[in-house]
Amino acid sequence: MMSNDERIRAAIAEQAGEWFVANDTAALDERDSAALVGWLKGSPVHVEQFLGVSMVARELRQVAADPAYALDAVLALARADDDSPVPLGRRRRPAAGTQATPRRWLTAAVAMAACAVLALGLLSFWSARPGAPAGAPAAATVLQLQTRHGEQLSRRLADGSLLHLNTDSAVTVRYDGAERLVVLGAGQADFEVAHEPGRAFRVIAGSAQIVDVGTKFDVRLDAGSTVVTVIEGRVLVEPSAAFGKPRAPAGGKPSPLLVELRADQQLSVAAGRWQTGPVVVDAQRTTAWLHRQIVFEKEPLERVAAEFNRYAPKPIEITTPALRSLEISGVFATDDTEAFIAFLRSLKGVRVEVSAARISVVQDTAAAAHGFTS
Repeated sequence: MMSNDERIRAAIAEQAGEWFVANDTAALDERDSAALVGWLKGSPVHVEQFLGVSMVARELRQVAADPAYALDAVLALARADDDSPVPLGRRRRPAAGTQATPRRWLTAAVAMAACAVLALGLLSFWSARPGAPAGAPAAATVLQLQTRHGEQLSRRLADGSLLHLNTDSAVTVRYDGAERLVVLGAGQADFEVAHEPGRAFRVIAGSAQIVDVGTKFDVRLDAGSTVVTVIEGRVLVEPSAAFGKPRAPAGGKPSPLLVELRADQQLSVAAGRWQTGPVVVDAQRTTAWLHRQIVFEKEPLERVAAEFNRYAPKPIEITTPALRSLEISGVFATDDTEAFIAFLRSLKGVRVEVSAARISVVQDTAAAAHGFTS
């Protein structure tokens, strides 16, 4: 199973691949070029992954053009029992006075060249950022935090801001002289931001980029979308590099790509789709997880079960389809599955079966025969 850190790097690598393909297929327009530059500026890891993808693509092109690396020859190389060179088709004879480079040395040379290119690229890029001393990259603090299933974490950051992580979550925090950057790679995080006029506080999460304007807000990655909720103050939300080109809504006119959110407002962003505006929500209910609670008001049982499954040690499954839309209300503790099971058993027409692997919620046919309806 991949760790949260590995998932973050995998997601960044995927984004780098998409940007490389888009740039390699055709020239980017002005908007996409600006988005690519913004993505690269987001983190040195973005630069690293983009350079890595570029170099791999270059090497693959060279290999594909060389008949010495035909499929049969490569398979023979893979089957070799040792590291001795395996003849690959017709190799080009080295020029007089030169020696063929052993494969192991060639691999090391390529790796060293890649590291050199990467180091030079990162040095020139980060030293050119505003606020960095000339000729040297700005000192930066990088912190990676993650939580396991059912676990929560709170951490006071270097600037005094307070970060709360929900279950199955991962963030990378990078502070330098120019800005404070947080990348949410998975799960959900709540931020209480310390005000610093000279350093912006920015969060990148999926398709959205959030810029703090002195506030407390919540960000959740959920089923391909990014949900931003403001508890206090205000934030600005705009597309991140992962957003892609927006689709026009039914009216035909594109939605604005910069939205301001205030207290008790929420915005949901999915790749290629930009919500027309914020919706009003109860922010305290949305962030009840900070108090290890789940709060629902006439919500479908299927949705409540899905929320519980973010914390429960074994999954809750709604086996009878008719029960999935059953509306329930209540306040439940995230770490008290037994109390939730007892609540479900109190509902008319509902039976709960607990096994070692799962918790199944099924319709009680005997109760249904006496007038139960979903």
